[in-house]
Amino acid sequence: MAYWLFKSEPDVWGWDAQVAKGEAGEEWDGVRNYQARNNMRAMKLGEKGFFYHSRTGLEIVGIVEVCAEAHPDSTTDDDRWECVDVKAVRPFTKPVTLETIKADPRLADMVLVNNSRLSVQPVTDEEWKIICTLGDTTP
Repeated sequence: MAYWLFKSEPDVWGWDAQVAKGEAGEEWDGVRNYQARNNMRAMKLGEKGFFYHSRTGLEIVGIVEVCAEAHPDSTTDDDRWECVDVKAVRPFTKPVTLETIKADPRLADMVLVNNSRLSVQPVTDEEWKIICTLGDTTP
């Protein structure tokens, strides 16, 4: 199973909005970066991801699950763009800040540290475990 990180500006789409969508989840739409799109194309049903508040907050606040594999993004007629649907699984007991992640040498190779602009990115198994431990959250 692969793990992922989904970045969203909390004033546009925050954790509470994601939780409010319930079991049905919501499209992770509006992504217009080929690498991020390709990451979504690689996702499988049931894979987990971190929900990261970008721009303000700069922290991982919850865990989401892919509840629909890649399909056309409903926010555009351009067939190049696809997205997945995700649903909230659980909040982090203690949010894990970007500052904490950058300060941990075990996470030095994490995509979030090295390519902070990528909105949908892979997370290794080891990074997943470390961050869940830092957030006092069950993986």
